[in-house]
Amino acid sequence: MTLKNDNQPWYKERWPWFLMAGPGIVIVAGFITLWLAVASNDGLVTDDYYKQGLAVNQSLQRDHQAGSLGLHGDVMRSGENMRLLLSADGEVSLPSEITLKLVHPTRAGQDQMVKMTLEGQGFYSGKLSAGVSGRWLVSIEDPAAQWRLQGDWQADSVEPLRLTAKAGK
Repeated sequence: MTLKNDNQPWYKERWPWFLMAGPGIVIVAGFITLWLAVASNDGLVTDDYYKQGLAVNQSLQRDHQAGSLGLHGDVMRSGENMRLLLSADGEVSLPSEITLKLVHPTRAGQDQMVKMTLEGQGFYSGKLSAGVSGRWLVSIEDPAAQWRLQGDWQADSVEPLRLTAKAGK
């Protein structure tokens, strides 16, 4: 029985490199994961979730108030320009400014608040601070926080979003 004796250094052999490839790939993947976690805003859960839970009834009252006023609105977008047509079933005085909130369902860092100013005849206009695509939760409310209209919006859709409220108890 004869043994083959190569006097090559270890780094010229194939197997040490093959065995080190797995841990090396894991280390590189770990650094990529760390970079993604630091670079992206994942929208953490709010610190005051208990207070927000207690405020749910107050929020529902605003929805019911919008329903009792018979408010409904159409939200339209052209590029980064937003336009809102707000109307009511009865005689309601419309505020000169309305807040439009765009809330991303999973990324709080992309949420936007747009101040919409009255142009006349129930038309409001405003401008987004950044482009939007995909699904968004839309909310419009008056400056005194007396009423609110909400809806789900597919930003890539060409049709306007129709916001209506239901009269509550």
